[in-house]
Amino acid sequence: MNLNQIHNVYFIGIGGIGMSALARYFKTLGKNVSGYDKTPTTLTDELIESGIDIHFEDSINLIPKDFYIENTLVVITPAVPKTHSEWNYFLERDFKIKKRAEVLGIITKDTFCFAVAGTHGKTTTSSILGHILYESGADVTSFLGGIVENYNSNLIGNGKTVTVVEADEFDRSFLHLHPNIACITSMDADHLDIYGDSASIEASFVEFADKIEDKSKLFIAKDLPLKGISVAVNESADYKAVNVRIENSQYVFDVETPSETIQNIKFGLPGKHNLMNALIALAMAKTYGTSNEAIISALASFKGIKRRFSYQIKTNNLVYIDDYAHHPTEINAVHQAVSELYPNEKVLAIFQPHLFSRTRDFIDDFAKSLSAFDEVILLDIYPARELPIEDVNSAWLLGKMTNANKKLVLKENLISTILKSDAKVIVTIGAGDIGELVKPIKEALNEKA
Repeated sequence: MNLNQIHNVYFIGIGGIGMSALARYFKTLGKNVSGYDKTPTTLTDELIESGIDIHFEDSINLIPKDFYIENTLVVITPAVPKTHSEWNYFLERDFKIKKRAEVLGIITKDTFCFAVAGTHGKTTTSSILGHILYESGADVTSFLGGIVENYNSNLIGNGKTVTVVEADEFDRSFLHLHPNIACITSMDADHLDIYGDSASIEASFVEFADKIEDKSKLFIAKDLPLKGISVAVNESADYKAVNVRIENSQYVFDVETPSETIQNIKFGLPGKHNLMNALIALAMAKTYGTSNEAIISALASFKGIKRRFSYQIKTNNLVYIDDYAHHPTEINAVHQAVSELYPNEKVLAIFQPHLFSRTRDFIDDFAKSLSAFDEVILLDIYPARELPIEDVNSAWLLGKMTNANKKLVLKENLISTILKSDAKVIVTIGAGDIGELVKPIKEALNEKA
C-alpha cells in the first residue's frame, strides 16, 4: 500500500493510546482524519481540538461524507467488536482496512526503525529513546503508548527517515514491523487469552528477535533466553549500569559499554525497572551513533510519562502517584519504587483490574503483589474488549489477598473512601478508566489538605 495515495484516514477506536498517535501522525502529514470511539476522554478532547472530527455513537450516518470515497484507509483496533456497524459498512464495500500494527508496519518499512518489545517497559523505553533521538537532532517520528510529559503527546517529532515504535506482542502485532535496531525488555506471561500459554509467548518473541539478523543490533535484558547484546543493572553484561546511587531524589550512575565507561549520568524516574529502561534506550541510541553528550543531556531532561509513576501531589504531608501497572510484575515494580522512596510511610494502593482473563490467569500473583501494600482498595474489573467470565470478579481477588486492610469499593464511593484513609502515600494503579478518575481524586485530596 502506498500511503501517499491515501487522502482520508478513518479510525474505529480513535481514542486508544496507540490509535491516537497514528491519528496525530496522519494529521501532521496533511491527511483528512476522522474517527469513532465509544466514550469521550481527555485524549479524544485533544484530538478534536487539533481539528479531527470524532463521534461517539456507532452510526454509519455519522461517518463524514468525504470518507465514502475509495482512497480512504480504515484503521481498526482489536478492541472493536465484530458486530460494529461502521466496521461492517467498510468491510462490505471492500475498503482498505488495516489493524494499527499493520499500518505501523507500512510506515516503518521505508524508515530506519527502532522497535521496542517486551511485556513490560515498552512505553517508557521507547519514550526515553524517542526523546534522546529527537533531542540529538535525528529526523525521527516516535509512536508511543503513553503521553510524554516533555511534549504532552504520544507522538514525538515528524521526521521522515527514522521511526521509534512499540513492538506490541498482543495479537502478535509486532511481527508486522521492519526493525533495524530492536530490544526485548521482558518476556513474562501475559495475554494468555491470545497465546494460551507462556511457551507460545516466548516462541512469538523468538520470531520477533529473528527479524534482526545482526544480533549486535538486538538488545536483550539479561537472563532472557535469547541471543543479543545483554543489558543489566549491577550485573555482568555488555551494557551495565554501575555505581548506582540516589542524589536529590534522582538516580546517578555510570554505564560500562563494550568500549568505554560513561560517568555520572542523571535520570529522574524512580524504580530499578526505569533505570533498566533508560539503560536499554542508551544502548540503542549509542549503537545508532548518538553522542554521549546528547544521551546524557536527554536522560537528565526526561520528565516521564503520564500514568507511569506520575506524581499528582508531592508535598511533605501527602504524596499521590498514578501508574498504569496492570500486571503483577508491574505492580511489584511500583511497590519497589514507592518503598525505596518512602521507606517508613503508610501506602494506600487503589487498583482497578484490567480484563477478566488476565485477572483469572494471574489471580494468585495479583493477590501477592497487592498484599505487599499497607492498605488496598479494589475496584471492579475493567472489561475492555472482553465479556464477563463466570465467577471471575474483584471479590474473588479480594478474598485471596492476605492483607487485612483491604476493601472492595464501587467507583462512585471511591473518593469518599480514599479521604478516610490516613495513608501519607497514595497510589492509583490500573490500565482501565481509572485514569479518568485521577483528576477528581487529586482535586479532592487537595481540598482536604
